Amino acid sequence: MIAAAAALLTVIACAAPSNAADPLVMTDIEWKATPGKNQPHFRVSHKRSSSALSLDSARAALAPARTALRGDAGPVAFTVVHETGTLACTGTLMRALEGTGRCRFTSDPAFEAALAARGLAPERRSDVLAMLLVDATVALADGLTDAGVKPDDADDLISAAALEVTPAYVRELQSEALVLTDVEDVIACKALGVDGAYVRGLAAAGYRKLSADDVVGMKALGVTGEYAVAMNRATQGSE
Repeated sequence: MIAAAAALLTVIACAAPSNAADPLVMTDIEWKATPGKNQPHFRVSHKRSSSALSLDSARAALAPARTALRGDAGPVAFTVVHETGTLACTGTLMRALEGTGRCRFTSDPAFEAALAARGLAPERRSDVLAMLLVDATVALADGLTDAGVKPDDADDLISAAALEVTPAYVRELQSEALVLTDVEDVIACKALGVDGAYVRGLAAAGYRKLSADDVVGMKALGVTGEYAVAMNRATQGSE
């Protein structure tokens, strides 16, 4: 839960306010790669905020970065192409997976127009960069909307993507035990590790139409379906 919350906060911080008059291009971006004990770390920073990307992830857009950063010491260059725009980076490797450099991000106007058409227009250019970093897409926005939890704004979409809240996850949670109408409720459930099995366990214990706050609160307190069933039996036995 703490790790998920920390990841989310760094991503939201990356969408810190910037000059509204900025053009499509952002140049005040830095990157840093470090080997790490268990997996390599790749961090992109903009002003006073930063976001970490996993080089071990399956994201195809990160393939050029993975390949370049695993190279020999010396100058390095790679480009991450995403529907949000293009992140072109240069720098220097001290050794494989250890180096620093700078990036230039060029936002795709078609992507921003697609978001605006859905009522999700980003307020800041840095919002679009944050969307690239967390892999927020138009398909995700549409999928969440179809699942009944439409993002209210760009920040909702960024948060959902950062915590990997997918339409499939929403459908997994939806049951007679849990009422979901707001994407922020789903985000809270994901941050606390609530899954379909947990919700189905509550339903089996007799709970119906709980709010997301109820479910998140029960999860945080360690209440399980088995515990609820046992408590119900104990209560019935004492009557």
